[in-house]
Amino acid sequence: MNVPAELRYSSDHEWVRADGAEVRVGITDYAQEALGDVVFVQLPEVGSTVQAGGELGEVESTKSVSEIYAPVAGEVTEVNLALEDSPELVNSDPYGEGWMVVIAPSDPAAVDALLDAEAYRGLIEG
Repeated sequence: MNVPAELRYSSDHEWVRADGAEVRVGITDYAQEALGDVVFVQLPEVGSTVQAGGELGEVESTKSVSEIYAPVAGEVTEVNLALEDSPELVNSDPYGEGWMVVIAPSDPAAVDALLDAEAYRGLIEG
């Protein structure tokens, strides 16, 4: 299972990469593997406000439909439009081209409260 050390993680299986004053968010390798082949991704509108733990969107796979949760509160500043035509990027490159949204956190320190790679690995292996 790929768990990059430089990322932070939520217990809901989203990853967060700090990018200046914003964070890039996607679902983890563990989550995409559990979902199976992703066929559709629904993301929020740019400019919308999300709450930590609140619904961020949905991922539909050949197995099920699963909600994506915001790992931090803030404003959505960018969405990955490539996922409209190529939702399978979530499976093939979950930490790269399969990212979902960029959020400007209302509290940048909230990122530090997320799980580090070791703690997340413990969660999925425990």
